[in-house]
Amino acid sequence: TRPRSPEYQYMTMTQEEINFTNAFNDNRPTLALFSKCTTRDELHIVRDAFFIGMSSQLCTQVYESLRESMITDDVSYTAIANSINTPQGLESMITAARASDQWVDVLASLDKISTAVNSDLDGIWSVLEDGRLQWLRALNSAHPLKIILKDALKKDEKSAARDVMESKMIYIYTLSLSIPALKEASEAWTGVAKMVDKTNPLKEYNAEFWDPRKDEWRSLDLGVQAAAEGGGSSFNDAWEA
Repeated sequence: TRPRSPEYQYMTMTQEEINFTNAFNDNRPTLALFSKCTTRDELHIVRDAFFIGMSSQLCTQVYESLRESMITDDVSYTAIANSINTPQGLESMITAARASDQWVDVLASLDKISTAVNSDLDGIWSVLEDGRLQWLRALNSAHPLKIILKDALKKDEKSAARDVMESKMIYIYTLSLSIPALKEASEAWTGVAKMVDKTNPLKEYNAEFWDPRKDEWRSLDLGVQAAAEGGGSSFNDAWEA
């Protein structure tokens, strides 16, 4: 059977589903900010900004009540006004929204609407948040070794493309150690590369055993790339950072 076109899918959707889909698509830029976050608190600011954006289109009455409460509260209004066009602008707005008595109503209304169209906004967000935090843990854990690898490449005037590739392989392996889903793949590669210390791939390192053509390496490589994508990034971005 031929895949159904987007136009056909829209024709079979209820008006509520269409409204929800349109609101979700309109707020994707806010949702995408998760890839810039470096802490759980920053992630939750983006999450709540996304929820506010959705509510402004789907449950306008409670959203307007929230907006009015933020404007009429002197403390909230001053904090928001003083942070306009600053890096703290979004955080100030979310802090004011959370402090409002209307915040709970906004979340409850949005949850009711999403449930009615068989969507799980909390679940969608959890996947993004967990993916980002997992990737950040991997980056932080592997960072000291990446510094060693890149410094060695800079100091070696004769370093070639092969040296860069080998350094990237070592970095990929080290990243995998912090990704639970890659536990078996990293352990398999430990055996293939004949490591004497799985936490220190440079110890008695032998380049002959680090062959990217091995099936075991493909699983590890693709797994790390998938984890990077799940964290809103890419392996190349991590290596170049």
